[in-house]
Amino acid sequence: MEIAETLRAFLFAGGKRLRPQLCVIGWQTAGEGPVPAPVVQAAASLEMFHAFALIHDDVMDDSASRRGHATVHRSLAAHHASRPDAARLGVNAAILLGDLALAWSDALLHTAGLTPTQLTAAHEVVDAMRTELMYGQYLDLCATGQVCDDVEAALRTARYKTARYTVERPLLLGAALAGAGHGVHEALSAYALPVGEAFQLRDDLLGVFGTPQVTGKPSLDDLRDGKHTVLAALALKRATPRQRNILHTLLGDPCLDETGADRIRQVLAATGARDEVENMINTRRAQALRVLASAPFPASATAGLRQLTDAAMARTS
Repeated sequence: MEIAETLRAFLFAGGKRLRPQLCVIGWQTAGEGPVPAPVVQAAASLEMFHAFALIHDDVMDDSASRRGHATVHRSLAAHHASRPDAARLGVNAAILLGDLALAWSDALLHTAGLTPTQLTAAHEVVDAMRTELMYGQYLDLCATGQVCDDVEAALRTARYKTARYTVERPLLLGAALAGAGHGVHEALSAYALPVGEAFQLRDDLLGVFGTPQVTGKPSLDDLRDGKHTVLAALALKRATPRQRNILHTLLGDPCLDETGADRIRQVLAATGARDEVENMINTRRAQALRVLASAPFPASATAGLRQLTDAAMARTS
């Protein structure tokens, strides 16, 4: 079936599998022994859900590439290139494909073999995660093309769209499946939020200064869309009138080329916005590591979280 094969190709085209890893580590903060197969399958359901989120995100942003390959809607359009409505078909089919991934993520969770108690606990976390992601995406859509110097608004979007969805909820899902106590859940949230914010801040930098051959996605999309990122908000807050004019003129220009993008990058660097975002990442890393130093986790779980913290902060893709 073409649509299933397309989804399979997308799932195996790359990706960090960060959410399933965090789910397993969340289980290890309170579970003992080898990770049970039902927990592994519940963790896998997060990756299927992530596929849904990425496919729809690429449609909303009309992105051309993801993980070094054509996005799903572009790939499907190319597959049906002989049709006069190929582009529209690609978008519509990608929406359906994302819906299928969402349905299958639910099926993976429900057929994992969890106990009724585990399934109830899982739903509390997963339902909250889904709601938060949708709200974060809505905030992102509303702010795109409306770039301003409101740093807190950009951070709020990052918290819902990335910090909770990418780090906190996967950890809490694993912990819930292990029957972890309140103290473990509190410590995981205190660790996860700064790491999740730092992950998004790094993503903002990579979206502008990253190398497409390494990141797997274009370096112009965020600038052409006029994404309201912390990076852009800081630059606007600190810009001179001339620099502000450059940003307002070029950010959100759908025809932006590399020459214009370089002008924006120069302003982001000259205003100190790029360095400040790096400082914010380092501050959040230190905050997360302080939580780990006193968290009631087994040594193996703490070591795994330290390793993931460093990888999230220093990543290049």
